[in-house]
Amino acid sequence: MESNMFCYQCQETAKCSGCTISGVCGKKPEVARMQDLLIYVTKGLSAVTTRLREEGTAVDKKVNHLVTVNLFTTITNANFDLETITKDVEKTLAVKADLLKKLKNKDNLPEAATWTASRDEFDAKAATVGVLSTKNEDIRSLRELITYGLKGLAAYSKHANALLEDDEDVDAFIQKALAKTLDDSLTVDDLVALTLETGKYGVQGMALLDKANTETYGNPEITTVDIGVRKNPGILISGHDLKDLEMLLEQTQGTGVDVYTHSEMLPAHYYPFFKKYTNFAGNYGNAWWKQKEEFEKFNGPILMTTNCVVPPAESYKDRLWTTGAAGFPGCKHIDGEYGKKKDFSAIIEQAKKCPAPTEIETGSIVGGFAHEQVFALADQVVDAVKSGAIRKFVVMAGCDGRQKSREYYTEFAKRLPKDVVILTAGCAKYKYNKLNLGDINGIPRVLDAGQCNDSYSLALIALKLKEIFGLDDINELPIAFNIAWYEQKAVIVLLALLYLGVKNIHLGPTLPAFLSPNVAKVLVDNFGIAGIGTVDDDLKLFFGEEA
Repeated sequence: MESNMFCYQCQETAKCSGCTISGVCGKKPEVARMQDLLIYVTKGLSAVTTRLREEGTAVDKKVNHLVTVNLFTTITNANFDLETITKDVEKTLAVKADLLKKLKNKDNLPEAATWTASRDEFDAKAATVGVLSTKNEDIRSLRELITYGLKGLAAYSKHANALLEDDEDVDAFIQKALAKTLDDSLTVDDLVALTLETGKYGVQGMALLDKANTETYGNPEITTVDIGVRKNPGILISGHDLKDLEMLLEQTQGTGVDVYTHSEMLPAHYYPFFKKYTNFAGNYGNAWWKQKEEFEKFNGPILMTTNCVVPPAESYKDRLWTTGAAGFPGCKHIDGEYGKKKDFSAIIEQAKKCPAPTEIETGSIVGGFAHEQVFALADQVVDAVKSGAIRKFVVMAGCDGRQKSREYYTEFAKRLPKDVVILTAGCAKYKYNKLNLGDINGIPRVLDAGQCNDSYSLALIALKLKEIFGLDDINELPIAFNIAWYEQKAVIVLLALLYLGVKNIHLGPTLPAFLSPNVAKVLVDNFGIAGIGTVDDDLKLFFGEEA
């Protein structure tokens, strides 16, 4: 088999058109093809479950979880392990075969619903079912836009599921929408409508995760987080899964091992629940893309709970552990079913034998401005807006990345007018959360709502301000949207904002490669989607002046 692939699901795709030889993320062609096949068989399974629901047959929660984990596994920088993904394909085919037996009507099912094979046939099939198997550019663009949105939604669902929260409506929609991407009778208009419906369920999925997180761990509160180090050995936990963090903190109590957060796990410090753990040390490092140099200096083991894995250097590969949907060949993986206690004893034992982390910075950062905390400050915020002390908010949520063009966001933040406040969530904040931007009447100029998963908070804050100011349209608010994207969770956030009626969102550093010119035109014409320009031009555009 030739070593070709085609993948353009993330912002850093080669030449902003598609990775065809090997992934910029480090994904190998054979892994990319097997992920294509996993998506194909998951769509086939979803066609079967959707038909079962139409016939009045309930679908087991474990099947829903299989679909969401399959989707999550294929998100950029999540799983690089060919054997794991191959086993996922085999498991999905077996589950599908059992469910097919329950179907009363098997007529007119798509080929993906009935296809089965042994693993020695997988690679040949994978070469025929990838992105480019849809020949019409616009249909392909919309199918991929929907699929990537569903991947992001599946990630949110998986985190909620880990806290034993499920929404059958969301799961049924994910599967129905996946099945519809196999339907050649659907027109561009049909798929545009399905894209917006994906945004609707994106809001519902984010609400489910918000409920799961806050009911389990409390509402985030304003918190100062140490970014220095202590003298004990440590474990660095990265990714997004708060349940994994809870279990790790519980099992490290009294062991002499401290736990540090990295990247998107930083906002865990904002939840009241985690503050009882005296060995919960602080945050170490920055956004995901700097991990090679930072993981080297951490000295202890690192636990990757979700996506954002960078292929590790040999010098620390034996210290990199994965769990959940994450995986990398040669790294140790910790299994665990939903609702079951994972055993972190091996990683804790390794940590005890390691030196304490090397200090890479000192000081602190402040966060915890999720919806309830901002609502508590509502009077103060409204007074500042009415008095003119706060002229405008700018939402700078989303993802960080390694491209030099992303320095735009640091420069933009530095040069914002002093009466503008940044609302952020996701690892994009690392472009400016350590700048000294000050405050306005005691309100910090960077309000960090949390992980990319917590973008729901930014939507609730906008809707609350709309209500307080008595506005008819969310777009009348003094809020600009200048969002950085990298992978598929950013796609579902974008679709959710479009569903909520938000217009004139600026997206960068480049527009997605998977948007065909015609599909991009639909988004521009109907929603005012635009790319970024120069810092000077965009400051003038957003604020009518040069800072």
